[in-house]
Amino acid sequence: MKRALRLQMAALGIVILASGAYVLAWRHRSAPATVSESKSGLPRAPAGVRVQVQVLNTTRTRGLARRATRLLRDRGFDVVEMGTAGPLRDSTLVLDRSGHPMWAATIAQILGPAARSASRPDTSRYLDITVLLGSAWRAPAQPLDP
Repeated sequence: MKRALRLQMAALGIVILASGAYVLAWRHRSAPATVSESKSGLPRAPAGVRVQVQVLNTTRTRGLARRATRLLRDRGFDVVEMGTAGPLRDSTLVLDRSGHPMWAATIAQILGPAARSASRPDTSRYLDITVLLGSAWRAPAQPLDP
């Protein structure tokens, strides 16, 4: 009886591990690493891929995350969460959470020369990118909505 239970538990563990590996492999295989450009030559999200982004305001300036969210959505990124976080930051940091550093570099390029990107994989999140807005970030002067 105990042996049968151990075999069932081992089989269940193997199935869980195999399905997790399959999901990770499918996600990386289905998402191209290239970034497209708009007709105006501005960097955009990759075509046909849903890049899920979290935007966090780490400053005391109200509305900064909302402005960055509008900018990134205008460029084709799917901002699924925005909010405020601490500690306070001076510079903007774009974190790659899913193993796609090109996406993080593109967002850093969109946010301006003061933004930098870094890889900090986190498979426990549903996000691809986390943006930590610093006080040096300035929203674009032109309106985002036509």
